[in-house]
Amino acid sequence: MRVFNRSHVPWMIFVVLATMAAFWIYLGNFQPELFPSAYRVPSSLLQKSSEHRSIGGTPIGLVFGAISLSIFVFAALLGVRKKMVLWHIGNVQRWLRAHIWLTLLTIPLVILHSGFRLGGPMTTFLMVLYATVMISGIYGLVLQHQLPRMMEERLPAETVYEQIPHLRARLLAAASKMRDSLQSNPVARTDPGTSAAVSTGAVTAGAEPETVLVEFLEQQVLPYLAARRGDKFRIGNSRYSEDLFRFVKLRVAEAYRGRVEEIEAWCDERRMLDLQLKLHHRLHGWLFVHGPLSFLLIMVTAWHAYVTLFYY
Repeated sequence: MRVFNRSHVPWMIFVVLATMAAFWIYLGNFQPELFPSAYRVPSSLLQKSSEHRSIGGTPIGLVFGAISLSIFVFAALLGVRKKMVLWHIGNVQRWLRAHIWLTLLTIPLVILHSGFRLGGPMTTFLMVLYATVMISGIYGLVLQHQLPRMMEERLPAETVYEQIPHLRARLLAAASKMRDSLQSNPVARTDPGTSAAVSTGAVTAGAEPETVLVEFLEQQVLPYLAARRGDKFRIGNSRYSEDLFRFVKLRVAEAYRGRVEEIEAWCDERRMLDLQLKLHHRLHGWLFVHGPLSFLLIMVTAWHAYVTLFYY
């Protein structure tokens, strides 16, 4: 989803205006001398004198904190809204826009609620947890904005994620079938003096084409296609793969170069599948940090509010 488009402009304006209003009310209550008399906060928005030692415990501070906690709860409901497809309370895109901009609004609200101070150990832990959640959320937002475009540029054709294991198994089966067909050819026997050391990048002169391809498949291609992580193999590097296949084509007869190109296509497809898998994990992996910490933040914030209200 694009982050900066016209549908986000109203939310951005709202957040800017709400931030300005929050700072105006905060400064008007705690530092009114900063404003000329014409711009001071009206008496209806001025709080009564409070005995609380921290700004967070004052009426204004509690309002900022309560709004922030409400936004945290609303933000957590986004995951529920995505699963409840039949809900008619706004579509998912609107919920996502509200999730993004309202959580960004909590940054000035939390800062004003804290009075620009960390406080004791509990509030310090809460602030660190909040910062971690926000940073992970912004990181995920950047990924969701950049990675889809990167996938369009680097992946010729995107595959359904759930089909990737099946496609990798098909590539391995096709390479195994070619290996077996070459081995069944009587010519494809390895003479004692004609060995093809394709794994080291050198083919011994005089090796039969079938022997070259069989050993190439067994030593390079099949282990790569069968591996759980293809990036651990040198053939998984596109530049090395191009050089290697160019080398193999020069060592086989013209009649076998079509098979070499077919093998190369399998390896290229496996590389693209690995890239898509890697980008997919990067695109969604941050949620395993952001999600649990967000729920922890709600619980700790609720406890913090309870302690502030009844013990301070």
